[in-house]
Amino acid sequence: MLILPPECRGLFKEPFGSLYPDFSDISKELTARTFCCVGDVVTQNAFRFGLTPAVSVIDGVTKRSHVVTLPKFSGRTFTVSNPAGTITGELCDALRTAYSMRPSLVLVEGEEDLAVLPLIEMLPDSAVILYGQPDEGVVFCEVNSSLRKKAAELLSCFVQS
Repeated sequence: MLILPPECRGLFKEPFGSLYPDFSDISKELTARTFCCVGDVVTQNAFRFGLTPAVSVIDGVTKRSHVVTLPKFSGRTFTVSNPAGTITGELCDALRTAYSMRPSLVLVEGEEDLAVLPLIEMLPDSAVILYGQPDEGVVFCEVNSSLRKKAAELLSCFVQS
């Protein structure tokens, strides 16, 4: 398990990609692309726009409040444990399996926020990762060598447990 030390949490305040105030601003760009969603609201928005993410990673909680409605989904669902501030091997394994069996939903007991990092490492170039930036919008990350380098730098801050 990788644990994010409290003193490094500020490194995650800045978006990893382009920030859009509304999902409608990017929905057309996703129609012919492989994309994954991390977060309940961004996942719900994708389905609301008729788009199916290759992998959706949710925890049923938004801004510390339980989400009443999880997306209606007919693909495979995986349930994993991933405590806040960590990236577990169980989460990484589930993400790999989910991507190989796409479309899939990974339901996290704990917190899903940091799933963006292992997704960056495992997805092919030009795949897109979307995640919510609370009270600001949705972040659009295109996987490429530059994004992988940034993810590796952030992962180097974690402590192995």
